[in-house]
Amino acid sequence: MAIRNVVKMGDPILNKKCKKVIDFNERLHTLLDDMADTMYENDGVGLAAPQVGIIRRAVVVDVGEGLIELINPEIVESSGEQTDPEGCLSVENFIGDVTRPNYVKLKAQNRFGEEIELEGEGFLARAFCHELDHLEGVLFVEKVNEEKEEDTIN
Repeated sequence: MAIRNVVKMGDPILNKKCKKVIDFNERLHTLLDDMADTMYENDGVGLAAPQVGIIRRAVVVDVGEGLIELINPEIVESSGEQTDPEGCLSVENFIGDVTRPNYVKLKAQNRFGEEIELEGEGFLARAFCHELDHLEGVLFVEKVNEEKEEDTIN
C-alpha cells in the first residue's frame, strides 16, 4: 500500500470519461488499497481513480461509517434534494455550495467483481454523487450554485 499523488484541477485526466473495469485482479486490489491510503492521508471522504491518474471506474468513500469500495458504479435511483458546501482533494483552496440528491441507490461491483447494491442518504449520497461525477470527467466546481458567493480557503 502506498500514498499516491493527487491529480489537481487543470490536468486533462480529470476531464476524461473513465473506462469500465474488466479485470478484478491484484492490480485492482493494489489500486483500491492505495486510493484508500491516499484518501485517508489527505483527510478526504472520497477519492476516484482519475484523481490518482487512473482512467477506470473505481472509487473509495468513507464518510465515517467505514470504507466503501465501488467498481463500475451507477446510480439507479435518486430522490430529494440537498444543498451544502463541497470541496475536493483535486481542487485546492475552494469550497462551493452544490445541490445534489438527498438519497441515491447504486449498483456496482466489489473488488472481486461481485455485484452489490448500496443506498446512501445525506452526506453519503453527496459523497457518492461527487465521486461518480469524477468518473464522467466532471468536477464539482462545474456544479457550484451561482446565486451564492463561493468561499475560498486561505
